[in-house]
Amino acid sequence: MSTPARPRARVLAQLAATILLAGALLAGLMLPFVGGTGMAARNSASLLDALPVELTDKAPAGNTRVLAADGSLITHFYRNNRTPVQPDQIAEVMKRALVDIEDSRFYEHNGLDVQGTLRALVTNVAAGAVREGGSTLTQQLVKQTLVETAATPEERQAATEESLGRKLKEARLALALEETYSKDEILTRYLNIVYFGQGAYGIQAAAQKYFSVNAADLTLPQAAMLAGLVQSPANDDPITNPENAQVRRNQVLQRMFDLGHISEQELTEISPAPVAVQEGVAPANGCVNASIGGFFCAYLQQYLVGELGISQDTLDNGGLTIQTTIRPDMQAAGDQAVLNTLAMGDSLAGMYTAIEPGTGHVLAMSVNRQYGCNDPAVCESVVLNTAHSQGSGSTYKTFVAAAALAEGYSQFFTLTTGDPYVSRVYKDGRAPYDVQNAGNYPATLDMERALYMSSNTYFLALEDALGSVEKPVRMAEAMGMDFVSPPGDQIVEENNGSFTFGPYPTSPLDLAEAYATLAANGTQCDPTPVTAVLDRDGEPLTDDDGKPVVTGDTCTPQAIPPGVASTLNQMLRKDVEPGFSGQTASRAYVPGHQIAGKTGTSQSNFSVAFVGYTPQYAASVMVLNPKENQNVGGFGGGKGATIWNDAMTPILAGQPMVPFAPADPAIQNGNTREVPACSSESDCQSALQAAGLRSTVVAVDSDQPAGTVLGTDPGAGGRAVPEQVVNVLVSNGSAAPAGGAGAIPAGGAGGTPADQAPPPEGALPGGPAGN
Repeated sequence: MSTPARPRARVLAQLAATILLAGALLAGLMLPFVGGTGMAARNSASLLDALPVELTDKAPAGNTRVLAADGSLITHFYRNNRTPVQPDQIAEVMKRALVDIEDSRFYEHNGLDVQGTLRALVTNVAAGAVREGGSTLTQQLVKQTLVETAATPEERQAATEESLGRKLKEARLALALEETYSKDEILTRYLNIVYFGQGAYGIQAAAQKYFSVNAADLTLPQAAMLAGLVQSPANDDPITNPENAQVRRNQVLQRMFDLGHISEQELTEISPAPVAVQEGVAPANGCVNASIGGFFCAYLQQYLVGELGISQDTLDNGGLTIQTTIRPDMQAAGDQAVLNTLAMGDSLAGMYTAIEPGTGHVLAMSVNRQYGCNDPAVCESVVLNTAHSQGSGSTYKTFVAAAALAEGYSQFFTLTTGDPYVSRVYKDGRAPYDVQNAGNYPATLDMERALYMSSNTYFLALEDALGSVEKPVRMAEAMGMDFVSPPGDQIVEENNGSFTFGPYPTSPLDLAEAYATLAANGTQCDPTPVTAVLDRDGEPLTDDDGKPVVTGDTCTPQAIPPGVASTLNQMLRKDVEPGFSGQTASRAYVPGHQIAGKTGTSQSNFSVAFVGYTPQYAASVMVLNPKENQNVGGFGGGKGATIWNDAMTPILAGQPMVPFAPADPAIQNGNTREVPACSSESDCQSALQAAGLRSTVVAVDSDQPAGTVLGTDPGAGGRAVPEQVVNVLVSNGSAAPAGGAGAIPAGGAGGTPADQAPPPEGALPGGPAGN
């Protein structure tokens, strides 16, 4: 069949243009050529001066790898799917096939092959189609490299424009490359950079994509097919155009036979067979495709770009290795724990966020959502573990308790409050701020018992004793809380008594960080998802000043007094561990371990929270509707504590118990005085005065004779601050049983019996944010 006139004319035109171009190249390069071999006279100094840095790299960068703490692969970041390989990791038949079809004189010329170009054009004219390439592999490598490393549209246009200037530049750079690198190095670099279609850049990605094998294991028919793809990856794609792919593969085989590199038997056996593709799956790309911890991955990506200053372009094209802190076992346990309580796609989102005390390493971020997918029923693109949305309720009481302990108030500091309790310091508009408990609480509590029972009235009264919310706010900030709406300074300025009830938008990550400071005995560590970022050569990635972008953990020793932390840890154990009447977080307990924690419920039950911790792990749980206000149902000791228990039981069950440090006796007692025992009204007044305390007589209904001293409030042996008023409880002689105002020693009887359910958390309707 004769060749159509139009394609033949086009090829003839290309032939004429190339002849002219060849003459221009000779004149432009001003290099003498010897005979017909194309061997240029050496003039390396002028050539190497023109070699840009893009062409001096040993290999193109591959995909960035994201690794878990145990070294397992989570995902990649890449724009072009590429895995560079070494020369010995590429099958020799692959190298032979590519050279034969693209540049058969590759091992003879030194970068510029005018003779080969003319021969290729003659062959193409005779065939009426492109059968052989015109440029050398070295010239193609120059073009591909300049295109892929173009940083601006202008640079990309300059690398692809059809102009004599570009051809001259490519020719000069090709000669310079041949002066610098061996043939095998040039061929390997070409095979690592060239595009093979289907998103596969480089021979390893192509071998995996089309045949699910490594480049070293490619067979002759596979190599011939891949070599044929280089000229037209879309047209000869074996997945979408298998007939075209077979034709092109056979052209490569024929060329290899013509050059004596395969036998006639190989040619005749392979050519009739269709292309056999075993399509592989491209490597995971980005956090949507992460094998585990999609929300952690998204947090990591934000941290790398926002905190460490690594550009997304570097992540996508730099071939980095990112060593993260995520523990797959803790992530998997957290994922399952959340789903045990809240189904995927439930309107309520459960966020479990775990941190390692003393390092700040983020260990897990679980949500009953999929990260970044397209189904609105189950997907979420916001990292809810770091979002400031609802408040976390009475988890903030811990900050108030910490501030009080730091100010010298004892853990035995005892207050008797009414219910409701009307503040003497804080306002609600123009009226005094007041609060009620949810459920039945003893009127008299010490700080420890009020904390683990989560008494609203006690903690508003404790804020009264502190005089303002400034010290609790600053304590929370020192522990790691980041108030954004409103900021901490505004909270201090507004001086709202509701601070202790946690009404402010709270990040689950901040909450875990703050309690991790307690677990680490006062050492606050900024959360981090990464321990190392290595460049393509396995060296620490550096910034513009040459300093590593990752410099280690960022921790502040004694951010809060260690004694305050260790004392609070012992106090908060009673909220979780068995045997403490009125505790709110018993569902979180894992047998055989020391666990401290605090529950919380926000205003109108729009969110519930629990933060639990051991000396090794700190984890927060928050449950809320991230789209709109919704009554969560229950309190922090329900869904929150249950999720925490389910997440931590598999982790703690196989580990030995690690004890908390003992409480600091000086912090425990603070500036308090022991309440002395006494037997008469006058004796009590004298003894209390001698102890630096004040007294007042309170008549109590009792069947004891009138005037009989029944005890004191706080009771003998309890603790009171200097000048605190101690009630001397005196019988009025009535027949009523004792106990009206209650001579309840600090830490003594009272509260909910151990065999009953814990008192409900939170506030009554119209009350403040609660536990």
